[in-house]
Amino acid sequence: PGQPPVNPDIQRWFETVDRDRSGQINWQELKSALINGQGENFSDQACKLMIGMFDTDKNGSIGVNEFQLLYNYINQWLAVFKNYDRDGSGSIEEQELGQAFHQMGFRFSPEFVKFLITKSDYKNHRQMSVDQFIVACVQIQRYTEAFRARDRELKGVITLAFEDFLNIA
Repeated sequence: PGQPPVNPDIQRWFETVDRDRSGQINWQELKSALINGQGENFSDQACKLMIGMFDTDKNGSIGVNEFQLLYNYINQWLAVFKNYDRDGSGSIEEQELGQAFHQMGFRFSPEFVKFLITKSDYKNHRQMSVDQFIVACVQIQRYTEAFRARDRELKGVITLAFEDFLNIA
């Protein structure tokens, strides 16, 4: 009750990904199923983040209904990613990432965009894969929400106690 019906294609994919047939998918099983634009599996960080976002009972894994929500979420981010991956390379370069954030309403400096690329670019190619893009966007979204909740006067500046800062991070 209250759960939308599961798309049969998503149900089949869930069963394929659920390698131990537990009826649940953990981050390792998710990682084995997701490939980024470079032909590599999504990062541990991305898979743990996404499982954590949709793991409503906090048992470290997701069932088929949660998986359907995750599947739709990934596809939404994939569409955004493809929109900004204008050269079709399967990755976003600094300029493309800057344009993406600008169109999402963020006014980041070129230096900050370069920092984001460098932070997520383990191979030093100065580009970001789709899984790294999802992680960066989710983290920025979370930090933005936490910042706005504390910026009651809408000044664009907040004062935080150290523990409050650690709670955000």
